[in-house]
Amino acid sequence: MALDHEAIRKAYPSVVTIDDGAGAFDASGNAISLTQSDIDAARVTLDAEAAAILYQSQRTGAAGTTDTIYASVGDQLDMQYKDAVNGTTTWKDHVAAVKAKYPKP
Repeated sequence: MALDHEAIRKAYPSVVTIDDGAGAFDASGNAISLTQSDIDAARVTLDAEAAAILYQSQRTGAAGTTDTIYASVGDQLDMQYKDAVNGTTTWKDHVAAVKAKYPKP
C-alpha cells in the first residue's frame, strides 16, 4: 500500500524518510508511529490549501488551463497604453474576464 507522503510530512514534521513498506523515520533513523486519522486530517488541510490558491495557477496557465488566462506583462502594458490613447477598456475587460472565469474562493 502506498503511503500519502505529503500528508505524512504535514502531520509529522520530524519525518525525514518515508518508505511505503517500512514506514516513516526521523533524522536519527527512529521509526515514527503513524496514525491514519492524523494523516487524513493533514490531507484535508493540504487539499484545502491547494484549493485556496488553485485560482492563481489557473489564471496564469500553470494549472494546465489555456483559455482565459492573463496575457504576458508586455501585452498587458500594451493594452493599457492603447486604452489610454484610444479611450478603450481592453485591459480592464481582459483582467475582468480572467477574474470572472477563475474567482478567488
